[in-house]
Amino acid sequence: MTMIDWDPGRQECPIDRVETVASFNDWLFERNEEDEITIAIEGEWANYHVAFSWQDELEALHFSCAFDLKTTAPRFAEVLKLTSMINEQIVIGHFDIWQKQNLALYRNSLLLTGGLDVTPQQAEQMLALGVDSCERYYQAFQFVIWAGKPADDVLKTVLFETAGEA
Repeated sequence: MTMIDWDPGRQECPIDRVETVASFNDWLFERNEEDEITIAIEGEWANYHVAFSWQDELEALHFSCAFDLKTTAPRFAEVLKLTSMINEQIVIGHFDIWQKQNLALYRNSLLLTGGLDVTPQQAEQMLALGVDSCERYYQAFQFVIWAGKPADDVLKTVLFETAGEA
């Protein structure tokens, strides 16, 4: 028997653990399927549609955090350029653009191969990284779409950090 053949068995569906975290934090959530949960998160710039889904065949917990993009055809190429530039800076996860749904989507996955269970800290960290990334780059998407700014300029402006307080 190889390690690949060994199956210690999973204690619970990882989505159960995510539901526990959502309940503990008093987040609004909906669970229509055994392997899926959606959570509503109110951010500073937008309301985010968060989803966790369990991919049994891959033994992976998939996470996504979406916000309405509302882009137009003339600005779509610049939005794609911005998305590519953002993804170059992100260490964990990435952004996708779903043109038909008009969504910007941050995605990440956690492999739990071999019967591993997700910890509450891992679920919270996946969610925090996704929402933080959406919050950080939301204005960049808006500047490209609504102000007609080039992706290069927008990214420099949005990532500019100040020191101290006024």
